[in-house]
Amino acid sequence: MKYSPLLILHISGAIVGLLPGTAALIFPKGSRPHRAAGNVFFISMLAMSGSGAYMAAFVKPNIGNVFGGVLTFYLVATGWLTVMRKVRQTGLLEFALLLVALAEGSGGLLLGWEAAYSASGLKEGYPPVLYYVFGSAGLLFAAFDVKMLVRGGVAGGQRLARHLCRMCVAFLIAALSFFLGKQQHFPETIRGSQFLNAPMVLIVVVMIYWLIRVRIATAYKKA
Repeated sequence: MKYSPLLILHISGAIVGLLPGTAALIFPKGSRPHRAAGNVFFISMLAMSGSGAYMAAFVKPNIGNVFGGVLTFYLVATGWLTVMRKVRQTGLLEFALLLVALAEGSGGLLLGWEAAYSASGLKEGYPPVLYYVFGSAGLLFAAFDVKMLVRGGVAGGQRLARHLCRMCVAFLIAALSFFLGKQQHFPETIRGSQFLNAPMVLIVVVMIYWLIRVRIATAYKKA
């Protein structure tokens, strides 16, 4: 079977991103191992989501993958920018990514409405709930972007929480796509089992733990 360069990039990004994503989730936030793993995760997720969204839009149309890819790309990009900028610093890139989130969010709600009122109850093969979830998520994160820009950036624990939440949600979307969306590639004995749900549960639990910790720990508030 012949694979296109874009597909190879997409698959490689997904595979490479899983291990450093897990490591970055576990290591203490701001530590050298966390930063190293986070950099690899950032690059691999941009490659995975960007190539996936492009293929779903122009090569092998799949509107659901377009929304998932665009939202993941946006989350990883804004999460990375949060810690790469100086404290309370923003730029034109934040405004550009805000427009991406607004377009993704409003597009999701519009297509969800079209699916809900279509004869089949579907839009491009997907039910309204998928569009509503992606659309609502895009607009929710866009609202946080507006709040951040109006306040002139973020600092301390709030800054770390913004970075952590966006990276973890992007990681969660990638894990859902891999473990639940590609079950046909797993042994039959575990397809449809709770075993494949374990990675997503772990990501959510660890994310909540770190969100609480960086918001209440004095060391992170002063970071």
